[in-house]
Amino acid sequence: MRLRAGDLLRVDGCASVQFGGGRALTVRVATVHLDRPTFDGWIWLTGYVLDDGGLATAKRELFVQLTGLHRLAGMAAPVRSCASGGP
Repeated sequence: MRLRAGDLLRVDGCASVQFGGGRALTVRVATVHLDRPTFDGWIWLTGYVLDDGGLATAKRELFVQLTGLHRLAGMAAPVRSCASGGP
């Protein structure tokens, strides 16, 4: 799997034991760090953790097994209403 900025992933116990059980995350990839030394089959990535509505709740650096990541179909960006103000 080749990862790029913008990819949407489910990170669970298949990618790393720290995300097993109820600790799985939905992450939008910001950066894949190919220049960092790792173990064979593992990668560092930076991404934004998304809530059920698709809003970013935290920025995280993750060390995960590439083969354990699950690519998700695109999640629509949340719709935000603008408060009218001003003249």
